[in-house]
Amino acid sequence: APTISIAKSLLGCYLINGKCVGKIVETEAYLFDDPASHSFKGKTKRNEAMFGEAGTAYVYFIYGNHYCFNIVTNKKEIGEAVLIRALEPVEGIKLMKNRRGTYDLKNLCAGPGKLVEAMGISKEDNGKDLLNRKLRIEKGRKVKNIVQCERIGITKGTELPHRFYIEDSEFVSKR
Repeated sequence: APTISIAKSLLGCYLINGKCVGKIVETEAYLFDDPASHSFKGKTKRNEAMFGEAGTAYVYFIYGNHYCFNIVTNKKEIGEAVLIRALEPVEGIKLMKNRRGTYDLKNLCAGPGKLVEAMGISKEDNGKDLLNRKLRIEKGRKVKNIVQCERIGITKGTELPHRFYIEDSEFVSKR
């Protein structure tokens, strides 16, 4: 599936929002036939962006207190996306720390809600094209030491090995 290979290839790339830059160190893939995917039961107002063009942002509110950032990865109308789970802070670190109210560098972007807050991503970014924008992805070095395992923080489809992270990164959300 293209979404699986995209989830792996995003590792080592950079998520950029204005002055803030983070290296992607952890991702999770969500496919259209995956019971844990928001698109599993079809298109709704909430998940509409997930059915958009590949390279579109899908930002949603979860657990009543934080947002998650995903990149839409398949053809239009096929709801698939990659959740960005963790970043290694690279630039704009002072601003990230202020947004999060923490000074612990390793914990700054170690989790999907934490990185959205640190990077200043908002619900207004939902459905936006990630090419040539303030909020965008840029290529990094190809990563070889990738761990593939089960996803975390979900209740359905937990057995699917759709979580990927850079093996020796200190910035991964959970081992």
